[in-house]
Amino acid sequence: MAGGGFVKLPDGSVVVALSLPCPSGDGAGTTGERVRVLVHAANRARALTRVRNLGLRAVYLRGNSEPPSPDEISAALYHPEGLVWRAVPGDETESWHPIGRLLRPRRGRAA
Repeated sequence: MAGGGFVKLPDGSVVVALSLPCPSGDGAGTTGERVRVLVHAANRARALTRVRNLGLRAVYLRGNSEPPSPDEISAALYHPEGLVWRAVPGDETESWHPIGRLLRPRRGRAA
């Protein structure tokens, strides 16, 4: 389950913002923190599918309580993959990170 929202752009595509629990705890700090994930896609369903295909299966968007800000929209639009994240509540000076960095397993950790 996620808090979040979306913005429909003039070309018909959308930017979806989701606030999710940090799945790994390595990129955004300690386990239990939340991250803000931004996705640019043709529509809301495709945006959620992109996130679910990364292994975050229980992601749903109910309502539009936390839509992306103009700065967040720009971050998603100008990133080559259109899929970025940042710690929430985050330092506004922290840059957006590619989604692969969030999902990457920790190095030096025993299995």
